[in-house]
Amino acid sequence: MVKDQIEKRGVKDKDVLRAMRETPRHLFIPENLIDMAYDDGPLPIGDGQTISQPYIVALMTELLELKGNELVLEIGTGSGYQSAILSLLSKEVYSVEIIKSLADNASKKLKEMQYHNITIKHGDGYKGWTEYAPFDAIIVTAAPEHIPMILIDQLKVGGRIVLPVGSRYQKLKVITKTDNDKIEETNVISVRFVPMVHSKTDQNNND
Repeated sequence: MVKDQIEKRGVKDKDVLRAMRETPRHLFIPENLIDMAYDDGPLPIGDGQTISQPYIVALMTELLELKGNELVLEIGTGSGYQSAILSLLSKEVYSVEIIKSLADNASKKLKEMQYHNITIKHGDGYKGWTEYAPFDAIIVTAAPEHIPMILIDQLKVGGRIVLPVGSRYQKLKVITKTDNDKIEETNVISVRFVPMVHSKTDQNNND
C-alpha cells in the first residue's frame, strides 16, 4: 500500500510513510471488508461515513507538516484511523465526531490499541474544541461548503488547516494563519468527501 499507492504519488515525508506502515488499517474497518482494507480507495464504515483512501490520508497528514510536538485538532473522527496516524506524529490529538456511535467505537478501539495521546468527544465539529485551543494544526475529514471561521480562530498564528471545501465540486485546501486576522489559502487537488454537517441541537456540544 505505502509503496504502490502513496510513495509513487509523491508523498515523501519519511515520518508520515512510517506511520502509514505501522498503523493496521484493517482494524479500523468493518470485518466484512477486511479483504479490501489496503485497496486504493475509500471504504464505508457505517452511518453513511467512510474511511478515506490511504493516499488521501497520507497526503493530508503530510500537508500538516507535523514535527512531533503539536496539539492537533481533528474534525471527523470516523473510524479513528486518521487519529491513529496523527498520534504517531504529534504530541496530542483532539478529535470531534458528530455521530455518537462512531465516536464511541473509535474511542474504545483506540484505547484498546494503546493510543494514549488521543482524546475524542461526540460533538459538532463546526464549533471546534475551544477548551484545548489554540491548536498548532487542524485537519477536517468531511467537506464544509465554506471554511468554518471558528476553526481559523482556534488555530495558532503560523499553524495550518488541511480540509476539503465545497459541495458538488471539492478542493483540498491548505489554510495557513499568517496573523490574527490574515490567512493564506492554497488549493492542492480535487477530492470527494462526505459533507460536513451541523448538529441539529446543541446537546452534543459539551465544551
